[in-house]
Amino acid sequence: MSPFTGSTPRTETWRHLRLTRQDGVMTVTLDRPDKLNALTFGAYADLRDLLAELSRERSVRALVLAGEGRGFCSGGDVEEIIGATLALDTAELLDFNRMTGQVVRAVRECPFPVVAAVHGVAAGAGAVLALAADFRIADPSARFSFLFTRVGLSGGDMGAAYLLPRVVGLGHATRLLMLGEPVRAAEAERIGLISELTDAGGAGERAAALARHLADGPALAYAQTKALLTAELDMPLAAAVEMDASTQALLMNSADYAEFHAAFTGRRDAHWQGR
Repeated sequence: MSPFTGSTPRTETWRHLRLTRQDGVMTVTLDRPDKLNALTFGAYADLRDLLAELSRERSVRALVLAGEGRGFCSGGDVEEIIGATLALDTAELLDFNRMTGQVVRAVRECPFPVVAAVHGVAAGAGAVLALAADFRIADPSARFSFLFTRVGLSGGDMGAAYLLPRVVGLGHATRLLMLGEPVRAAEAERIGLISELTDAGGAGERAAALARHLADGPALAYAQTKALLTAELDMPLAAAVEMDASTQALLMNSADYAEFHAAFTGRRDAHWQGR
């Protein structure tokens, strides 16, 4: 995403999210524990706009997405989203659904790794947010539920029908999106839905450690790897290897590439600049 902002000022306060930042690592916490962090219109919009703003700033090198309290995220708020959408016309409903999809695109397209720290419920939109992340770190309490058909909607919401088969395969994705049954942590690990299963209560700490490791690493290399993983999902091999070649040629002109050689020959640790 372009770093140029025109007249757009930096947002000082995000009303629907809790943010902490430390040395290039941003932690974004869904903070409605009394509602199992159910999402509202404002929360969706803040996530969309925050990720766009962070992508322009280029000051964050890794992001942790977490939930406060007993679970990660229970999906859209039944009254504030489902109840409210019953009163919207088709154009308004299209605007809303496009916005939720824009959140997922923002997670996939931001130029830094996103680590989801999942404990307890990750349901509906919460499950898709975790799915969109680059890494899903979960503890044994985690359970994923793609509930859209259970409320009378398509299971392919927010890009789920695109992302899930690519993570767990078409067979598992069909079962999860059609039936909406919960997938507990052990099964989620077995089918590849989570990146790492921690001990009880350990997802947040492990996600933070992974984000720290990523933030201290070669940011340009990570950003381009993430971009290629997304872009090449639907490319033929010839186009993919050509894109790989072009990307590597650009990165071979980077300061980080030269720094690796200097560090290797100087027998020291590399000091990555992200340039």
